[in-house]
Amino acid sequence: MVIEFLKFQVAPDLRENFIQKDAEIWTAALAKFPGFLGKEVWITPNGSQEIIIIIRWATQEQWKAIPQADLQAIEDQFLQAVGKSYPIVESAEYQVRKFPHS
Repeated sequence: MVIEFLKFQVAPDLRENFIQKDAEIWTAALAKFPGFLGKEVWITPNGSQEIIIIIRWATQEQWKAIPQADLQAIEDQFLQAVGKSYPIVESAEYQVRKFPHS
């Protein structure tokens, strides 16, 4: 499994709309691609502007096989829905390794 880690800065008063539109647009679209295993949105309870999105993919190959044109179309739809751009302030990729319990 591969984890896609994305961090955004979103003002607290815009956070719920961002999360709702992300679920309606990005999550729904990504779920149609092979290898998509799920997604979580992490927010801090202290009113921080930080939103972290964790996307789980079966393999890096399946994740990276999504056509750039499709990603751009999804982003354009999201931008239209939220009314402004929220740049990614940090991104990373992690591989998950599971070990048997002793």
